[in-house]
Formats: sequence, C-alpha cells, structure tokens
Amino acid sequence: MCEIFCFNSNTPKQVNECLECFYNHSEDHPHGWGLANMQSNEFVIDKEPMKASCSEHLKNILSNPVIGKNVFAHIRLATMGEIISPNCHPFTEADDNNRSWMLIHNGTIFDYPKLNDYIKKEKGNTDSERILLYIIDKVNEFERDKGRLSTIKERFNLLTDIVADLSKNNKLNLMFYDGDLTYIHSNMRDSLYYLKDDESFLVASTPLTDDENWKPVELNKLFGLIDGNIIFESEEHENEFILTEEHEKAIEGFLKSINRDDIND
Repeated sequence: MCEIFCFNSNTPKQVNECLECFYNHSEDHPHGWGLANMQSNEFVIDKEPMKASCSEHLKNILSNPVIGKNVFAHIRLATMGEIISPNCHPFTEADDNNRSWMLIHNGTIFDYPKLNDYIKKEKGNTDSERILLYIIDKVNEFERDKGRLSTIKERFNLLTDIVADLSKNNKLNLMFYDGDLTYIHSNMRDSLYYLKDDESFLVASTPLTDDENWKPVELNKLFGLIDGNIIFESEEHENEFILTEEHEKAIEGFLKSINRDDIND
C-alpha cells in the first residue's frame, strides 16, 4: 500500500532529516511521492508519479531546509488508480466556503459504494481522492443546513461519524487538514506511529528515528491536532481492519496489471 507522514508543531521547524528517512522507504513504494507544506495559510505542494529515490526534483527540495508547522508527505504503492500525477497524494480541494482541504491516505477502499458518485468528478482515478470529495460534500451539506460556517468542534464531530462509517471493511489510515485541524486516523494494527514532545507531534507509518518514545497510534479513533497537541479525541469505533487473503489477492491482481502495463509501454 502506501506510507504517510505528518508533522504538526506550534512553531516552524526543519524536518529534512525525518523526510529523508521517510522517502528512503520508496524502494518498497515506487509509484509516486508527494510533499505538502503549509506556508502563509496555503499549501505548497510538490508531487510526481515516480519513485522518490529517483526524483531530481525531490533531491533539490531536500537540499534546502524544509521548514514548517504543518508538513505532510506520502509515498505510493498503488492499489487503485494509474501511475500518473493526478493520482499522487496529497489531494487538495476547496469547500463551498473557500476552506482548503488536504488529504493523504494509506489503505484501500474495498467496500463503500457511496464513493462511486465521485468517479466522474475526480481529477484522477483513486479511492483516496474520492474520500476527500465525499468529506467535503458532507461538510458543505452540514453548513448549508445550518446556514452558517461550522465550528472546529462541529467539523470534528461530523468527521468522526464519517470516518467511522468509511472504515467498515476498509483500511483507512488517514491524515487530512481543514485549515484549522489536522486529523489523524488508523484502523490497522502496527501501521501508524507517533512521537510527541513539548512542541510537536510527528506521525508516520513506521518510526523514523531511533528514539524509544515512538508509540502506536490508538486504533479506531479520530484525533484532532493543533500546534503539536491533541485538541479532540473521538470515542473508539469497532471497525478494525484485518487484512485477509481475499484482500491480498485483490491487491496482487492490481499490482500485476500495473507491471503488465509497464512492460507494454
């Protein structure tokens, strides 16, 4: 599948060392890379549909200090969608009130028919982009019904219900951002870890340093972060994802189709 990375802090910090370690995992996740850094209330996003270790563009980025309070990164092992730039994470979209959203995903949606409504609306052809479009539609619907902007807590509560529902029978390790909150969710064991200090919160698919304080992200909960601290924490849902032989066969079939396409090209 993929690996995901998030840095959330109360002050801008340089994250090159952690990013370099993260992107070194691209040998096992060769189908694309992405980087999002919030600067002046807008994300600066770079991504390419190629192995991170082979990217001159990424090397140039990491040769300079990467400094930020909200930094997200992704390396892709495709389980759905072509190996093209529009399918690389992060995905971004604005809601009806001009709030910018950003999402990265590690997992696969095996069973959620509601996302099919977005196949013709998305720029690429991944289940991950459809998740973002679905979330934004639900937020737009909520705010239209209320006749006003939602509060941070209202959005968190809404997203708690949406993510819990999406997680049924699906692997849903998510990191997304709504301009105020960074949201973190995992529903598969041993697939997401965090490191916390007084100023920052670092989350990644695997520990990126030798620090012994890395801990697994609690399963089946949605967390809301601001300035390196957990502001909101949801109740635990019951939708832990356990990879079955049937899931593995579906993923293997898709990966074989990618390899065949590469040979034909």
